[in-house]
Amino acid sequence: MSNMIFARLDARDRELFRRWSAAESASRRSRVIWTALTHLGGAWCTIAFVLLPLLFANGSWGSAARHALATLFISHLIVQLIKRTVGRPRPSTSALSCALVAEPDRFSFPSGHAAAAMSIALAYGMAFPALAPAIIPVAVLVGMSRVVLGVHYPGDVFIGQLIAALTAAAIVMG
Repeated sequence: MSNMIFARLDARDRELFRRWSAAESASRRSRVIWTALTHLGGAWCTIAFVLLPLLFANGSWGSAARHALATLFISHLIVQLIKRTVGRPRPSTSALSCALVAEPDRFSFPSGHAAAAMSIALAYGMAFPALAPAIIPVAVLVGMSRVVLGVHYPGDVFIGQLIAALTAAAIVMG
C-alpha cells in the first residue's frame, strides 16, 4: 500500500517537474533571473544574511540573527541527514531534464537551497512581521528556481521548505 502511494507521489512530482522546469532553450534573461534567485539560497548568501546582522547589530536584529543562524544550522543538518539516507537522484540523472546550473551534490531530496532560504526568511519574518510579506515570497521563489533550473523536483522543494518551517517554529517559539 505505501509503495503504491509513494509511486503515485513520485509520478505526480515528475509530471509537475516536466511542466515547471525550463528547457535548455530558455531565454538568457530567464536563466539569469532564475539563477540569481537560486543563489540567494546558496551557502554564501544565507551565511551572509545571518553573519552580517550578528556582527553589526544588536538588540532585536541580533536576536533575530541568532534565531536565523540556529534555524539555518539545524535545518541544514536535517536536510543533509535525509539526503544521505534517502539518496534520491537529481532530475538531471534521468531523461527528464538537463540542469541549467551546477548541482552541489548528487542527491535531490530534500532541497537544501529551499530549506536555507526559507529558514532565513522565516526567522527574520517572525522577528519582524512587517518584513514577512516581502521576504517569504522571495524564499518561495528561491525554491521554485531549483525546479525551473532542473536541479530539484517540486516535492524536494516543498519538503525542504517544510523542514525550515518546522525548525523555525521550534527555535523561535520554543
